[in-house]
Amino acid sequence: MLDDDIVDAARRLLDICRRKKLTLATAESCTAGLVAGTLADVPGISGMLDRGFITYSNRAKQDMLGVSPATLAAHGAVSRETAEEMARGALAHAPVDLTVAVTGIAGPDGGTAEKPVGLVHFAAASRSGQFVHAEKHFGNIGRAEVRKQSVLQAFRMLHDLAEGEAPRR
Repeated sequence: MLDDDIVDAARRLLDICRRKKLTLATAESCTAGLVAGTLADVPGISGMLDRGFITYSNRAKQDMLGVSPATLAAHGAVSRETAEEMARGALAHAPVDLTVAVTGIAGPDGGTAEKPVGLVHFAAASRSGQFVHAEKHFGNIGRAEVRKQSVLQAFRMLHDLAEGEAPRR
């Protein structure tokens, strides 16, 4: 069963997307489809959620979203640059109005001094040209909690982008 805060956030996003007739897609790494899956748990989302790209590996990021190998080599999978390319790649590969990308280190392993467990980069983009990035340091709060907080952040970013969009006709 979903936590009330996640359900509420998903419903708020659904309400604004429904009102403005906006569609969305997700590009997910460390959440492995949890953002799209959580949205799918809310009745009525089928008219808004078009698809989710689960791009856990670097190869998947390249193949499915067009993330540049040079970006991954220079900045790594967990970076602002990769999150941005993921969000833009989802827009390029899906006929949607809004996208959100999530890439991070959920733990308990995989962190470094430079990129610790709990570091997550988010990017959200709209077909109209809006773009936002967020870098969160959730800390080593447990894998499930990092993923939950990432879902909430993704919903907030999509909601904020949707608020700034003109309704589709």
